[in-house]
Formats: sequence, C-alpha cells, structure tokens
Amino acid sequence: MIPGQKENHPTFGKSFGFALQGLRYAFRTERNIKIMAALFVFALILAFFLRCDASEWGIIFVGAGVVFGAELFNTAIETIVDLVSPEYHTLAGHAKDISAAAVYALSFLVGVAGIIVFITAAFRLFAS
Repeated sequence: MIPGQKENHPTFGKSFGFALQGLRYAFRTERNIKIMAALFVFALILAFFLRCDASEWGIIFVGAGVVFGAELFNTAIETIVDLVSPEYHTLAGHAKDISAAAVYALSFLVGVAGIIVFITAAFRLFAS
C-alpha cells in the first residue's frame, strides 16, 4: 500500500470508471451538456474547414473543457442541493441559480473567444 493511502480507497481504474459513470449520467440526464457537445462538434468542424492553427485549436479545446467542466460541476451541485433540500428552500434555489450562472458566464466568454478565433482564421484563410 502507498504511504498515506486509505485502505478502502478505490484503485485508479475504479476511480476512472466512477468518472465515466458520472459522465454517462450527466449526458443521460442533462439537456445542456448535450447541446454543449453538439456545439463542440460544430466548432471542431468549423475549425477544420477554416484551417485553424495549433494555438487556435488549443483555445477551442481549452474553452470546451472549461465549459464541460463547469456544466459537470453545476450538475453535481444541483444533485447535492436536491439531495439535502428535497423541498424548495430559497437558499437552495440561490445555490442552484448561482451555479447555473457560472456556467452561462463561462459559456458566454468562451463563445466570444471562439468567435474571435473563427473570425481570425476566416480572414487569414480568405486573405491568402
């Protein structure tokens, strides 16, 4: 056993399996993550046709990762809030609203970055 590791701590493989289970749950239950995945595929296709360079591809992937991560955290927060507060409570509603607002703020800013990337790539492609 690794020093400092708990005996009942799951192996790396099991932890990875739990993460995949959470991802499957989010895709099965959350409409927004499906929309984000579709927009990501669209962004990949657009980046391919606009011949984006390596840094532009990096911005696209980092942006998508930030948005997907935020949506997964939002889903986790909403799930926990629903567990501990099954009846409506004002503070529980605020927690869920703020979590959703974080996703929308990040999505907006990543969308702006994407527009900048795609406009720049389009100008470069059509100017040559």
